[in-house]
Amino acid sequence: MSEPLVTVLAGGVGAARMLSGIVQVVDPANVTAIVNVGDDLELHGLRISPDLDTITYTLAGEINPETGWGLRGESWQAMESVKRYGGISWFGLGDRDLGTHLYRTQRFAEGATLTEVTAEITDAWGLGLRLLPVTDDRLRTMVTLAPGVDGPPEDVGLEVGFQEYFVQRRHGVPVSAVRFDGAAAAAPGPDVLDALADADRVVLAPSNPIVSIDPVLAVPGVREALIARRGDTVAVSPIVAGSALKGPADRLLTELGHEATVVGVARLYAPLAEALVIDHADVDLADAVAAEGIRPIVAESVMSTPEIAAALARTVLAG
Repeated sequence: MSEPLVTVLAGGVGAARMLSGIVQVVDPANVTAIVNVGDDLELHGLRISPDLDTITYTLAGEINPETGWGLRGESWQAMESVKRYGGISWFGLGDRDLGTHLYRTQRFAEGATLTEVTAEITDAWGLGLRLLPVTDDRLRTMVTLAPGVDGPPEDVGLEVGFQEYFVQRRHGVPVSAVRFDGAAAAAPGPDVLDALADADRVVLAPSNPIVSIDPVLAVPGVREALIARRGDTVAVSPIVAGSALKGPADRLLTELGHEATVVGVARLYAPLAEALVIDHADVDLADAVAAEGIRPIVAESVMSTPEIAAALARTVLAG
């Protein structure tokens, strides 16, 4: 029997770890990731795609273990010079990582699309799977800041780009709204809808539902294509025992009126997925998850080792 075709909706560290498990148990040539680009930004004249790069570096075994982003063995001489000159230094770019952004920017100037550049970068790292940006058009996640005890009054109601919220403000300020600038005019990237239609298994990675998965679904046609595959779709909760393992997913859910538990995740994903993987820590909430209209699958979901990531991948693929 041939191996299944697997398509993963992906963004950030949780998706990178999920994909690292999947490619251990499925031929990478059968795996496609549709990746969030709402986090992308232009800085220092460079085109930067953090989620695409985090996934690429993780699967290549070259992610920086000290930061969880960028490349291992980094030096920071370029950023030290930028800082000395008084330039923008809150978004750290290591010297090795800069090579990726320089190449991407060069290829854009030559007329290449993000999809084409991403394929070239993943081929250069020898990854084997396909990473598809959800769109080649401009899509940016914008965050509106809410009143907070530590924030200056002038920040209340200010709308900032995702990286300004996440990195510059260290995602430590409350949020009142999130929107996806450019989504209405964006078109799905080449092969994105086909990847959803043709997959034997569709996976919602344990990514932040608000700022990693929702930007993907905001591109016209993607949500509808996913709903059409609901019976073959399994989601993995990014919330374990009421907390996000990394990043602000739990706080964002609460601040935007959702429940920061696996039940809240179930409520968001029930229209999109037939099953939701929840951790053993949340087994007592399995019945409440089922009551939201999505089948709970209880498994070890904290991917602290490659072996656990592979075991989780088998669980997800078995459904």
